[in-house]
Amino acid sequence: MGRVFQVIGYQNSGKTTFVVDYIKEAVKNELKVGTIKHHGHVSAIHHHDNKKDTGKHREAGALVSVIEGNGSLILNSESISFSLQQLVKLYSHFSLDVIVVEGYKAACYPKVVFIRSTEDAFLLENITNVLCIVSEVQLPEEIVNTYKLFENNQECIKWLITNEAGESIE
Repeated sequence: MGRVFQVIGYQNSGKTTFVVDYIKEAVKNELKVGTIKHHGHVSAIHHHDNKKDTGKHREAGALVSVIEGNGSLILNSESISFSLQQLVKLYSHFSLDVIVVEGYKAACYPKVVFIRSTEDAFLLENITNVLCIVSEVQLPEEIVNTYKLFENNQECIKWLITNEAGESIE
């Protein structure tokens, strides 16, 4: 298949902007990209299809429903929780070059970490497998000497694509 890496950081740190920029650049480089976004909020994600067939299927008791047609696919479950590893395995059927995971701080995949303030640096104490850090702030010397640092998205994206960074997955 391809490779997978995570993009993590606190809310409003620039993760989504980075992922969008990465996708655009990867597509220019003829890479097939899939994304997995962690919904870190307490409430469930809602699809407004209750009057459509899939809503009726769930109402009747289906644990998972899939809609496919004309090149579109929507998978929905309101009753089953999927681990990140299960989602990555599901994505393996799509012949992707790269899976970009936004969130899931505690997962084990290689990570691009966004640090927007020096206070955010303590995030590094609780995570593993850091590929690099993107930060516009001056960071402590021990971080500078330990991790690969980028001051902007474009430098990091270029490095990720050029070095085919991430964990190989099948």
